[in-house]
Amino acid sequence: MPDDSHGVVTVRLPAAFHGLSGGRRQLPIEGGTVGEVLAGLGQACPGLLERLVDQEGAMKRYVNIYRNDNDIRVLDGLETKVEQQDVIWIVPAVAGGSRPDPVWES
Repeated sequence: MPDDSHGVVTVRLPAAFHGLSGGRRQLPIEGGTVGEVLAGLGQACPGLLERLVDQEGAMKRYVNIYRNDNDIRVLDGLETKVEQQDVIWIVPAVAGGSRPDPVWES
């Protein structure tokens, strides 16, 4: 009997990771949690997992991961459950920019 706790989800990748994914923008990956899906993604695309999680297995700060429209940081992190047909979005954090120069009055 099949294990209903695992489904195939779609993982959508940003352009920055297309080199590691063989140019694929999305991949079907099986798993029961976001962490399991990322592990499967790491097997399908060697070198990608190391860009997403640190050596202790925690999500890196500069990567945002969403299950459908929800940031997994506000859910259960890498333990967030996934279901068949969910979409996992991997989005690099955007930072930077500059503040305008202060206006000095004379």
